[in-house]
Amino acid sequence: RTTEDFLLRAALLCVLLCNPQQVMSDSDEVVLTEWEIWKSNNGISYDKMDDMQRRAIWEENKQMIENNNRGFFMGMRPFTMAMNKYGDLTRQEYQILQGAIIDAQFAKRGKAVSARRLRNNAKRLDAWSVDYRNMGYVTEVKDQGFCGSCWAFSTTGAIEGQMYKRTGQLVSLSEQNLVDCSRPYGTFGCNGAWMANAFDYVINNGLQSTNTYPYTSDTQPCYYDSTLAVAHITDYRFIPKGDEQALADAVATIGPITVAIDADHASFLFYSSGIYDEPSCNPNNLSHAVLLVGYGSEAGQDYWIIKNSWGTSWGEGGYMRMIRDGRNTCGIASYALYPIL
Repeated sequence: RTTEDFLLRAALLCVLLCNPQQVMSDSDEVVLTEWEIWKSNNGISYDKMDDMQRRAIWEENKQMIENNNRGFFMGMRPFTMAMNKYGDLTRQEYQILQGAIIDAQFAKRGKAVSARRLRNNAKRLDAWSVDYRNMGYVTEVKDQGFCGSCWAFSTTGAIEGQMYKRTGQLVSLSEQNLVDCSRPYGTFGCNGAWMANAFDYVINNGLQSTNTYPYTSDTQPCYYDSTLAVAHITDYRFIPKGDEQALADAVATIGPITVAIDADHASFLFYSSGIYDEPSCNPNNLSHAVLLVGYGSEAGQDYWIIKNSWGTSWGEGGYMRMIRDGRNTCGIASYALYPIL
């Protein structure tokens, strides 16, 4: 185990031992106080009936998070979880947040890049680890709010990276532009979409920057102005389905990659740190879009680095490290693609 790992476990042990009444106690008074504090921190209030139902969900999640973290401390879990702003979501609300309404079997696909060509290019680089955050390719972590628009953030992130690669300029692109305007191309605003459809829109129209078309976390009438477009792409390519080696080679040689994953697990919703490994992940149940920005290894365990769009308070500053072991974990290589400028 690394020193960092040891210190994290020690800190968790301290929380469990030094603060027994706070963590261990089931006394209503303590839980009530924590519930009230959580609501206040997140600017939430409910009427009495709603409050009881939401509190029950929140308490169940809190218990699950504490159980996971005890497992982490005992060396039985590879990642920590933490309560966050999604603490009282119903299952249905979480699915909307993921953009999970779209059925994977109807996913639009397109031309695939040659795995052999990617391998040959990657061999020349021989990159053991890649992290585009340190290379200027990645904009700040954004927050989609309570809108299933993850697909738009995954799309803009990949284009932002390719634009930086070509021009040396990092420009934040407008997710709202996609949410509002790409419906004719088969997207569904805050109800999810497949990223190939979003790329189709950009091929035909271009995209404005966040500055000229800011994010609202809701759907509104399209006000796209082509004279303000700062991004254009000509095409996109898919990584061969399920091929993790080809995906790693694409990350190393091309840049950040648009991917879809199975995030339909409480462990993902409340992920806080460490290398995420969810045994019940299903590579065919793609429910959420993220941006793959690199890969690396820690204490002999390989991982992917993904950028989420749930703000910086989620995960490791808005990012997640996910296990990379050739099993197409959570379907990370099932629907992966990148834009061509």
